[in-house]
Amino acid sequence: MGLSGGAAHAASPDGPFGAMSCSGCHATARGVDTAIPRLNGRPAAEIAAAMRDFQKGERAPTVMGRIAKGYTDPEIDALAAWFAAQRDAP
Repeated sequence: MGLSGGAAHAASPDGPFGAMSCSGCHATARGVDTAIPRLNGRPAAEIAAAMRDFQKGERAPTVMGRIAKGYTDPEIDALAAWFAAQRDAP
């Protein structure tokens, strides 16, 4: 997945597998107006739970359901921890 114009900043290239793809939809800078939530600084447990809910079809069907199914539990945990530790881009 490439960057979209609305995302505004890419995730750090040193993030875990898949992190760069997330910034294609999830903005990393405050002030970017999008209905898709930012991930930076969110609690890791919240991010991981959302990913697993998407995997199980327990959230409204979006592209995230298909994306989440491609990740293992350890990959989800790594992504969640990494995004929780990130701060907003300037």
